[in-house]
Amino acid sequence: MAKITFWSFLAEQWTRLPPPLLVDLAGKTVIVTGANSGIGLEAAKHFARMKPARLVVACRSEGKGKAALEEIAKATGFAAELQLVDFADFASVQAFAARLKDAPIDILVANAAVAQPEYKLTKDGWEEVLQVNHLATALLSILLLPNMARAAREHKALARLVLVASEVHARNTVDAELRAAPAGILRTMSSTEYCTPARLALRYSESKLLNVFFARALAAHLAPDAPIVPTAVNPGFCYSGLRRNLALPQRLVMGVMDVALGRSAEQGARQLLHAALGPDGRDGAHVRFMAGAYVSCGVVAEPSDFVLSAEGYEAQEKIWEETIDILAEIAPDVRGIAKEYFH
Repeated sequence: MAKITFWSFLAEQWTRLPPPLLVDLAGKTVIVTGANSGIGLEAAKHFARMKPARLVVACRSEGKGKAALEEIAKATGFAAELQLVDFADFASVQAFAARLKDAPIDILVANAAVAQPEYKLTKDGWEEVLQVNHLATALLSILLLPNMARAAREHKALARLVLVASEVHARNTVDAELRAAPAGILRTMSSTEYCTPARLALRYSESKLLNVFFARALAAHLAPDAPIVPTAVNPGFCYSGLRRNLALPQRLVMGVMDVALGRSAEQGARQLLHAALGPDGRDGAHVRFMAGAYVSCGVVAEPSDFVLSAEGYEAQEKIWEETIDILAEIAPDVRGIAKEYFH
């Protein structure tokens, strides 16, 4: 069983990456969340070069979103579409999904994320990183499953869901005490008692573990004939605006790492493309092996030892059940979708 170590991290960062996959997306619809900057913006540029029928740039800020559209148009000559959505607000996520209600979606890249070192609650009462990076991402993914299934039927091809994770998921486990918490894993993780400074320092990487779990659980619970392939992807350590909320000492350390081994946002975006279009840019039954997979450096790789362990599987299934229950309280449509698409 492969182990994710500091040395394997260095080896991956220094690996020469293949060029981005390039396919014909004529007639297809692509959505990229968190696409106003960084790897999301660079992924959107790559998709724009493939000339889809519709490319939706989804982000929170109208000003930054319009600037992203201008940058995409300047770089590719393609006119993308801006849709506003705030993952720190479940109602905003539901409204975004509702606006896309009848639209087929061939590729959904769930890239929106936040890194927040301080304890901060959203208007919905959840710790911000936990809501943005996991719960709201899962909510949008589930609400848009019918759209992806429709695209698959219409285009006779598998629809793709890309959940942007990270190799830092390997820094975390879910211990036995947390797995047995009376309030449940997620509600406990969101509580003030649990969110000590030491734990919040790991919250971003903890949320990436949840992304890996969600991709694996969704793939396992989708009906066998569901034409949707969910994949978790590690873009690697890239220059990123996620650091803007970190303390100055942490930003300085990140700056040194950037110089020593950081990937550009464009290089990180290539990994997102591989998860969305790989392994070879062609559709077919061979693509299904990427369902629930963890993709890193352009190949299907093993996630952390904890993810693959019996304890990890127990945590994954508990978190899956809790996630569905929580999201069904927020959006009643979740139950109907779960009944239709999950087994």
